[in-house]
Amino acid sequence: MTADYHFVTVWRVAGSVADVRAVLSDAASLPRWWPSVYLAVVPRAHGAPDGVGRTVEVSTKGWLPYTLRWTLQITETMTDAGFALAASGDLDGAGCWTFRQDGPEVVITYDWRVSAAKPLLHRLSWLLRPVFAANHRWAMARGEESLALELRRRRAAGPVERAAVPDPRPATFGRLPSVRRAAAR
Repeated sequence: MTADYHFVTVWRVAGSVADVRAVLSDAASLPRWWPSVYLAVVPRAHGAPDGVGRTVEVSTKGWLPYTLRWTLQITETMTDAGFALAASGDLDGAGCWTFRQDGPEVVITYDWRVSAAKPLLHRLSWLLRPVFAANHRWAMARGEESLALELRRRRAAGPVERAAVPDPRPATFGRLPSVRRAAAR
């Protein structure tokens, strides 16, 4: 058994494709609206005007008490249909986001083909594959919840309505000291 994983996640949130695209294309805001998973995002390259080549280093985690450090690079033009990215570092692979308007909601599909390159995860994939897969599902469920909250916050009519939107869930096990140092660089 290898350290390769293939996940397909489907989210459904109230809003428009343009709103979803605006949120997901702003990598720097990930720790603010998806704090349970994205601990730090450090821009490395701006890329082309269409988004291709935009590169950020990220520190992420799920429910389990380990952190992944990897680089996310946009590889396909960001459009209202979606975009693609490449991952390198503790995770190596590719992901593709697709968006489809369905009445007042957007159906978002994320196809993620990735290999665990972090030594511990790579070595234990044969044994802990179901646990790692459950951790991914937990992280993506938090993403759907957090995106729905961020879209509500952005649609709010004013400060009172905006303040009524609850904060997204924080990271489990707190932030690790090494993540804070990486974010400060």
